[in-house]
Amino acid sequence: MIKNEKQYRITNAQARRFEAALAESQLRELQEQIDAYELLHVGKSKELVLEAVEDLPKTLIRARIASGMKQQAQRYEATEYESASFTRICKVVQALGLRMPKPTRLIRG
Repeated sequence: MIKNEKQYRITNAQARRFEAALAESQLRELQEQIDAYELLHVGKSKELVLEAVEDLPKTLIRARIASGMKQQAQRYEATEYESASFTRICKVVQALGLRMPKPTRLIRG
């Protein structure tokens, strides 16, 4: 609780600094997303690598952008492929011309 004019001025100044820092952080994040899209779109992004199964939806979206395909699986991309069957994902992978390396061994936990 602000109890006096001095605390009010300090708190108000801190709030303005916090707001500016937050806005700058959000702007930087948005600019990074724009830059990443532009690199994919013009084909200058580095090779797409799937490091974890959890990254598959975003990797498929990036691959579609990088391939220049305008036709989107919008229904699937909107939900990051949550409702897509394995068969559908395989068809998307094939349509994008992606290849997956064969595993050298299976690890059981």
